Amino acid sequence: MTTRLDHVGVTVRDLAAQTAWYTTAFGLKNVFAFHLEGPGLEGVVLEHPHGWRIELLARPGSVPGLRAPDPLTAALTEGYGHFAVTTPELDPVHAALLAHGAGEVVPPGPSPEPGVRMAWVSDPEGNLIELIEKNVAQHADRKAE
Repeated sequence: MTTRLDHVGVTVRDLAAQTAWYTTAFGLKNVFAFHLEGPGLEGVVLEHPHGWRIELLARPGSVPGLRAPDPLTAALTEGYGHFAVTTPELDPVHAALLAHGAGEVVPPGPSPEPGVRMAWVSDPEGNLIELIEKNVAQHADRKAE
């Protein structure tokens, strides 16, 4: 079976503000927006130039769910706790996200995975985002094996 992750869905309080933040902070393009009249659900699908997508959803009457302050606290609640993106240069991406209003959660440092560095930030509504920098040479060696 061949599968590929298509997108991550995040329910937000302020769809317009979060759409503006994600498009600016990550350089995402608005692919399409939608409105489902019955449940009153609005959404927007945003896409990165490298193909990964995020779907932001908003519905009147929604209430805050998990807003863990860090990944270890998020791991105490079953279910989705964050999404992760990779970057070839962790430090400048981390700094740029902070400059765009992301919250600092865990500064850049080593990951539990050998040859990988990571950092964690939160979007303006507190949703956790993991940033990953993989050692390209190490991963190329693995593919050759």
